[in-house]
Amino acid sequence: MAEPPLSCDCFVSLPPGSRDDHVIFGKNSDRPRDEVQEVVFYPAAAHPPGSSVECTYIQIPQAEHTHAVVLSRPAWLWGAEMGANDQGVCVGNEAVWTREPVSDGEALLGMDLVRLGLERGASAWAALEVITGLLEDHGQGGPCREAPEPFSYHNTFLLVDRTEAWVLETAGRLWVAQKVTAGVKNISNQLTIGTEISAEHPELRSVARSQGWWDGEGEFNFSQVFSPENPPARMELAKQRYRGGTALMQQHDGSVTAEVMMSILRDKPSGICMDSGGFCTTGSMVSVLPRDPGLPCIHFFTATPDPSRSIFKPFVFSERVGPMQRVASPQYGPDDPARRRPRFQSQVDRRHDLYKAHQGALSNMDASQNEGLAVYEILRDLESQCLVDILAMLSGELPGEELGDLFFDCVDAEIKFYQ
Repeated sequence: MAEPPLSCDCFVSLPPGSRDDHVIFGKNSDRPRDEVQEVVFYPAAAHPPGSSVECTYIQIPQAEHTHAVVLSRPAWLWGAEMGANDQGVCVGNEAVWTREPVSDGEALLGMDLVRLGLERGASAWAALEVITGLLEDHGQGGPCREAPEPFSYHNTFLLVDRTEAWVLETAGRLWVAQKVTAGVKNISNQLTIGTEISAEHPELRSVARSQGWWDGEGEFNFSQVFSPENPPARMELAKQRYRGGTALMQQHDGSVTAEVMMSILRDKPSGICMDSGGFCTTGSMVSVLPRDPGLPCIHFFTATPDPSRSIFKPFVFSERVGPMQRVASPQYGPDDPARRRPRFQSQVDRRHDLYKAHQGALSNMDASQNEGLAVYEILRDLESQCLVDILAMLSGELPGEELGDLFFDCVDAEIKFYQ
């Protein structure tokens, strides 16, 4: 199997880590360089008892009610790398390898679990319970990229709501979780939970003892017990990125805002923003979750690669959400090579309108640096103005309903500037 890639970083800041009384969530999704990430919206829905839902590889029982969700996802699969629901919950996942063997057999992907947790969980803890329950019932596994070569991993998750955050780390069907209620926290492609365990699988320690990984004496340290003896080289390299992300978060502890979180996701020296090699940052997300339940949550998505050369556009859940076609990829139905068996035997063009416009703009920027930078600076000014408007709204100076179409307006404006 090819060496696993560096992929993804998740961050959260809870008061007093944030400058305002907001919880700030951020994530970079690092995926194969040419993979298209789209932004999609699904409204809340009621489902008949006994109905099922087709995930990326397997079919599972459907919940009777699903929350409205906005997702940033690789366009070939059902789940998502990151997203939010209309209850003020955000979830992102990371690849990780443990002592438990990774199955290439088709089960639930970590990305499927992200979406299912958001659709079914009204809080961060509720989403965690959804994910761990589904792990127990269906397991995790299957190809994690659109390629015929096998590539699978286990997952860690960061689940956040207006009041708290949970780090969930898994090893097959086993899991452990840590509750975070204040300050800053980040995760990367490694196990980070040691002895600070808030919840765990009931058989976690007995399995560790039966496998000879833990002698049952002393304090149980999950990351020490379940980390692989010979971790992939790039998983070891992720430690540098994790430490860099921790340093950046600590540097801004007490002053984290949406703008600060965007700057962290754009940071290249730390490796958090990946733009070289076979894998790169293919999508980014930042969310502002006010502690005040009377204020709306704001979710920013790039829907394009490399946040250092992309624009974050704000999305607000409202009764009317505009059309997502500009950031949604073409659909190929049963003829999709990700659906046909054997899978991934051919490639299709999954680029959406914004992706193609951005791709052309990057080519022009590389060919004519001055002209490209001028356009980018204008777009960054647009992003800054959006942030100003949002701060005004959260402080009560601007009606929230005026931001309902801002995501779609920003997407259209960005495409026009590129053209």
